[in-house]
Amino acid sequence: MTPTVEIDSRSGFCFGVVTAIRKAETELADSGSLYCLGDIVHNSNEVERLQSIGLQTITHSDLANLHGVKVLLRAHGEPPSTYEMASRNGIEIIDATCPVVLALQKRIKDAFTAGNPENRPQIVIYGQIGHAEVNGLVGQTDGTAIVVENENDLSRIDFSRDIALYSQTTKSVEGFNALIARISERLTDGARLMSYDTICRQVAGRVGHLRKFASEHEVVIFVAGAKSSNGKILFGHCRDVNSRSHLIADEGQLDAAWLAGAQSIGICGATSTPRRLMEQVKDRVLEILEEAGK
Repeated sequence: MTPTVEIDSRSGFCFGVVTAIRKAETELADSGSLYCLGDIVHNSNEVERLQSIGLQTITHSDLANLHGVKVLLRAHGEPPSTYEMASRNGIEIIDATCPVVLALQKRIKDAFTAGNPENRPQIVIYGQIGHAEVNGLVGQTDGTAIVVENENDLSRIDFSRDIALYSQTTKSVEGFNALIARISERLTDGARLMSYDTICRQVAGRVGHLRKFASEHEVVIFVAGAKSSNGKILFGHCRDVNSRSHLIADEGQLDAAWLAGAQSIGICGATSTPRRLMEQVKDRVLEILEEAGK
């Protein structure tokens, strides 16, 4: 019996990443060169492809030394200081910030600037410290927002004061709800917790589907870049329901031993994983199976 190899139809780029890449490709087709502030997507394979047609990845330090050029802001978003620097340096911004992230930035900024500063709740963000999106969110609060990755970071919060809790758009709903429970337990002096579920449902909605997909195959190959926080979360769900789940960056990391005896192999990926990369992994899986069958 020939093993089946299936690529998950719902895996791959989310619409925010698709938009950013299309904007980059359009500008590169017109001018042949473009700067991008940070990796356009957390997938080195896709970054290298775009670099080969003229995209140059820069840092914030690089941005400070550029003048009169075009710079693309990726889907993760940026703090106000980035726009201010670009304006001072005569830089034209091609803004590919995801609409979901833009809406969250506005929401946090409005909360930060509303009312009397002495009576405002602490703004707490459930997210990955140092992540580009989180940096953009913290920037809406002049750097005062408290970032919490897990329960170990709760000591940064003053539980005697009101708290407004938001989430990085790509975090897990389960993690967010667990954090709400832990914070609620520690409130004192009549302090209130206002929690706002700001997780992108296009991302969160993949969890249930992906768990089902992983459970339907004997072996799961999850494709994601090393920098993808979303990839780590989604792979964790695959591994949770299928112990024969393996995380790779590209087809070169496949191990033939993983496929031994399997009659059903599923291939899936993160919101930062290009479809063509999953296709390449499938082709390599088929080659390995063919070689094993000889």
